[in-house]
Amino acid sequence: MRTSNHLIGILNFLTFLLSIPILGGGIWLSTRANNTDCLKFLQWPLIIIGVSIMVISIAGFAGACYRNTFLLWVYLVVMFFVIAALIGFIIFAYVATDKGSGRQVPNRGYLEYHLQDYSGWLKQRVSDDSYWGKISSCIRDSKACSKTRRTYGGGTPETADMFYTRKLNPLQSGCCKPPTECGYVYVNETLWNPGGGLTGVNSDCTKWSNDQQQLCYDCDSCKAGVLASLKKSWRKVSVINIVVMIILVIVYIVACAAFRNNRRMDNDESYGEATMTKSHPSRFQL
Repeated sequence: MRTSNHLIGILNFLTFLLSIPILGGGIWLSTRANNTDCLKFLQWPLIIIGVSIMVISIAGFAGACYRNTFLLWVYLVVMFFVIAALIGFIIFAYVATDKGSGRQVPNRGYLEYHLQDYSGWLKQRVSDDSYWGKISSCIRDSKACSKTRRTYGGGTPETADMFYTRKLNPLQSGCCKPPTECGYVYVNETLWNPGGGLTGVNSDCTKWSNDQQQLCYDCDSCKAGVLASLKKSWRKVSVINIVVMIILVIVYIVACAAFRNNRRMDNDESYGEATMTKSHPSRFQL
């Protein structure tokens, strides 16, 4: 019986440790939301799941140490729903970011992003005018575009050929420069002059502005860049969550078996022996 209690205590301690990467992933998404991705509600389900696992693990650990069957039962029931919520979050993250990716551009090192490549609830959320105003303001405040500027050899700005070979992140590519098909002529990373390109084909061509507070923040390519950045962030966190979820399921199955064994041994004890053991536990109990 003590072995069963010790096993349940160890398993609860393990689930407590597993809550740390889940909570860390939610906090990381929160920092991304504040500084890069600018979508501020997606991290909260993960943070809530991580905190819930941490709290119920402590309850389960206490139940194992003090042989409180009720706490162990609550632990198993709540952990079942938490694991189900984690599985639901993983599925949602993959479904919401299933479609869409960057397109290769001839003679360019960076990818470009098109809003029509994306679909679903997340696209509608990002594209909503009232919500996009907050997102674009966040991108502007994060100085994402000013960070694209580079100088060489004591202050010499990079040339167009140097810029074209760079690996820009989705926000830099979608929000900080005009689409290549528009035919704008490079001056520096965030300053482009009109050229002889296909300015009538892509609506973003007329939305580009050299105003450093405007740039392409109203462009569909910027919205697509946000979606691509979110997809990249969510997929990184989801990989960790899948690993943790698999371990949690294994731990939960073992904990259920240990809990049943504990109940069975309780039922096999005589009433007087169980009461005496609980009231006056012996250090030499086997």
